[in-house]
Amino acid sequence: MNMEIERKFLVTSEDYKKESYKSERITQAYLNSHPERTVRVRTKGENAYLTIKGKSSESGLSRFEWEKEISIDDARELMKLAEPDVIDKTRYLIKQGTHIFEVDHFHGRNEGLIIAEVELNSEEEKFEKPAWLGKEVTRDKRYYNSLLSKKAYKTW
Repeated sequence: MNMEIERKFLVTSEDYKKESYKSERITQAYLNSHPERTVRVRTKGENAYLTIKGKSSESGLSRFEWEKEISIDDARELMKLAEPDVIDKTRYLIKQGTHIFEVDHFHGRNEGLIIAEVELNSEEEKFEKPAWLGKEVTRDKRYYNSLLSKKAYKTW
């Protein structure tokens, strides 16, 4: 169990792809997408995970997170129980200073949306911003994956 502290930003260009040292396709579905708690099942390459996240803090920067690795077969079975609309995205990892940015390039109903996230050790922690980092959307709930699965970016 741990507290997740992260900030989210829109991405202004695809220059991040040139800086990426790794990318992988991710699919995820929600067993529960209630704002108080989300339960998601995710496949990432040949690995799969079950994750529970709590409600965001008042600042919107942190929340409780619990995650366990599960088998791919279990993940596929759990996805059959999930709420409609699976999230499909390619995640790119970019090292910037002492931090790793995760840039999610969405596909399907969320095509056109590119979000960068950086995990921090505290809400006040400073970090180096890459040139392609745009407007911060940390507090904008529309950009939560659990809500993108219900109200796709293409429908905004």
